[in-house]
Amino acid sequence: MLQGTENSMKDILERARVIQKKYSAFITIADKIEGKTKGKLAGIAISVKDNICTAGMQTTAGSKILEGYIPPFNATCVEKILKEGGAILGKTAMDEFGFGTFSVNCAYEIPKNPLDTSRSCGGSSGGAACLTLAADFPHIAVAESTGGSISCPAAFTGTVGLTPTYGRVSRWGLVDYANSLDKIGCIGKSVEDVALLLSVISGPDNYDSTVLDLPEEDFTKYLKVSVKGMRIGVPKEYFENVDEKIAEVVWSAIKKLEDLGASYKEISLPYTKYALPSYYIIAMAESSTNLAKFCGMRYGFHMGLQGNFDEYFSTVREKTFGEEAKRRIVLGTFARMAGFRDAYYLKALKVRTKIIEDFKTVFKKFDILAAPTMPVVAPRFDEIEKLEPIEVYMMDILTVAPNLAGIPMISVPCGFVTKLPVGLHLIGDHLQEKKILQVAYAFEQVKK
Repeated sequence: MLQGTENSMKDILERARVIQKKYSAFITIADKIEGKTKGKLAGIAISVKDNICTAGMQTTAGSKILEGYIPPFNATCVEKILKEGGAILGKTAMDEFGFGTFSVNCAYEIPKNPLDTSRSCGGSSGGAACLTLAADFPHIAVAESTGGSISCPAAFTGTVGLTPTYGRVSRWGLVDYANSLDKIGCIGKSVEDVALLLSVISGPDNYDSTVLDLPEEDFTKYLKVSVKGMRIGVPKEYFENVDEKIAEVVWSAIKKLEDLGASYKEISLPYTKYALPSYYIIAMAESSTNLAKFCGMRYGFHMGLQGNFDEYFSTVREKTFGEEAKRRIVLGTFARMAGFRDAYYLKALKVRTKIIEDFKTVFKKFDILAAPTMPVVAPRFDEIEKLEPIEVYMMDILTVAPNLAGIPMISVPCGFVTKLPVGLHLIGDHLQEKKILQVAYAFEQVKK
């Protein structure tokens, strides 16, 4: 990585603005960035997903209701990045509050895939992946995932997306989507990049009671360890309803891992078919609660006070929430209502437990799991417009189960279908980031 200087950072900022004009990767770009010569991230421009607070820089979570909100503090992960010499380049475009799979629900900019600007970068961390692919300077993106929002855009852009174990990285300073599911992670051009950034942002934090009390760890030290003897499980359910050509590319990647000395075996995760409805019930219920605080009085968008509180709040929320946010608020509130809570929300939590047990059972015999990241390659925007909401939700079928279980995963590019990248998804047991990084790095070297 390059060491930062004032001139090199000014050049990076100018190049970022050129990328913005072409691909709309940002919601906000920094006015200036300072180069540092010390620290693990010295000389590296770091972009931050726009639902993560940055002191003095607008943070909107992709929503008009937070337009103009300038946090007075940095999220813990941002503070750690600054201490290691990273330069905050700007805030990347995302689906409003993380509600989406293609970043088309952003109230500001819809990022375009640098490989084909008629196609999506994926979501909800679409801007992070877009910038990572387009950047011709040292850059790593801070992203966030609730149900696959790191893995999906990484697969669609041919970048590397790492989602850590729930609690590995502090969520303090994150604008919540679903508290029990949200995870801050990384998107980079290489496995080494995401391992480096995870090493910086992970670790304990006094501000977050859900973060794990684990010592800081250097994840880059696991990259060059042999995968010989590694046991890989291949869930048969994760190849159902997947494009045949994508399945072929992923199987070819798994065979390459076998050539490196790993072994694989097909397995079953029977509760996979219940993961999608369980995830959306839990996520929408939690999001409807979290969004209740956005009322137009304390921060972000506000209007002249007219009518009573209910009338004022309803007017502000109607004007500023997008269609998908409104849909999830209504569905989530319904699932939590008296008379429906037992039938939907509590039942979804029981299914979540079964899904966790599924994973725990297979990880007794296997080191990691391997599967396709997404069932399709990056779709065109005109194709997305024709999809019904349920069809969009179905796109998350391969990523929501590990997110429900809170286990780590990494998407690495493994080939192409119709000149568009395909992601290989490597999934590990709780706190086994080292294993998925180890295998991902070994596979990356074979490709080179």
